Amino acid sequence: MTETFTEFDPAEYLSTPEAIAEFMSDALETGDASYIAKAMGVVARVKGMAELARETGLSREQLYRSFSEHGNPTLKTLLAVMKALGVDMTARPHTHTTS
Repeated sequence: MTETFTEFDPAEYLSTPEAIAEFMSDALETGDASYIAKAMGVVARVKGMAELARETGLSREQLYRSFSEHGNPTLKTLLAVMKALGVDMTARPHTHTTS
């Protein structure tokens, strides 16, 4: 018997600002710049690249490039997109664990 798998698309579950904020918070906690960019791309698809481009003043091409798997968005781009999505980036003290 052959198993079939469907690709999981987290965008289908990001229907509220709270869900988007939680998703992005989890991505930011990884500290992995490429993962954060990819996660932001998922969130951007939820909003719609054309609408996001209009709201941020950035081109669709720039958004796609910035939030691709190998993208490297500038802080300015990241902040503009997060504002358009209705989520904030916050800082908190990092807790260190010792082994």
